Amino acid sequence: MYEYIDLRNTNDYSELKETANVIKSGGLVLFPTETVYGLGANGLDENAVRKIYIAKGRNFNNPINLLVSNMKMVETVAKNISPLEYKLMEAFFPGPFTIILKKHEIVPDIVTAGKSFVGVRMPSGTIAQKLVEYSGVPIAAPSANISGKLSGTSFEDILDDFKDKVDLAINGGNSEIGIESTIVKVIDNVPHILRPGSITEEQILQFAPAVIKDYEDEHSTNVNHANHYTPNSNCVLVYSKDNKKMVDEINKISSKYSKPCILSTHENLSFYSGNTVIDIGSKSNLNEIARNIFSCLKKADSFSPDIVIIEGVEQSGIGAAIMNRLLKACKENYVEI
Repeated sequence: MYEYIDLRNTNDYSELKETANVIKSGGLVLFPTETVYGLGANGLDENAVRKIYIAKGRNFNNPINLLVSNMKMVETVAKNISPLEYKLMEAFFPGPFTIILKKHEIVPDIVTAGKSFVGVRMPSGTIAQKLVEYSGVPIAAPSANISGKLSGTSFEDILDDFKDKVDLAINGGNSEIGIESTIVKVIDNVPHILRPGSITEEQILQFAPAVIKDYEDEHSTNVNHANHYTPNSNCVLVYSKDNKKMVDEINKISSKYSKPCILSTHENLSFYSGNTVIDIGSKSNLNEIARNIFSCLKKADSFSPDIVIIEGVEQSGIGAAIMNRLLKACKENYVEI
């Protein structure tokens, strides 16, 4: 039986000291971060980390990133840090930014799947931040989802999957950002973006003369398998810079199915009358859409549609991360007009 802590409407985080004891004693904790919910354990305890893999049904060849609370902890788990890597951490820590660094021997091989690099992130969400601080150890914390399924951005979305697998669960309300962190690895003094997130290419370019997009590159220590974000329903992603063409194509596709569900921007809702339509947010506010992606896909599944048709967005700024997740959800089933 797991213990439950509700921290949605409080500024008193003293209960996290008890949670930290669960981490230090080798237990599993379900907790919120500013990106998505995480499933956490002591990142220096091989047996504790193994529990994460088992709880998620995660392949042991798929490494796990570590959450840290300060630069001293970064230097405990990583070595040979370059000036550019320090500059990027100074710019984007704490926040939704994971950097791949050369690992110290103190990090168990199970965390990195035997590789010599480890992903490190310093969260900005208060609950996650204080949990790592009180624990005094880096926390191994992949997203709280059954492997191959959608990440969880609300406590209710994921509790049923993990309530019998964790020692303690923290309800911190809905995730502020709603998509996982940007992952970067510096190769030959050039930042390579291995996974797009809310820290964008444009922001990283402020600190480096060039950036290379290597989504799911072989250098990643956290390969994001194509089915990582897959809902239960079949999906297709449609995008055009011409809004009318996009709407017309979506209506054309939906007419071929008996029970379609359309994920639409707020501005286009009225164009899909007669269908089940879910509002993903305003096209003028991509941060809102990012927050809503996973919860809307879960909601679409609840209607048991024969197809889910999703409006795409322009792939600039955080739009690149949104489209990255949606392409995965649709298993690359993409129509661009």
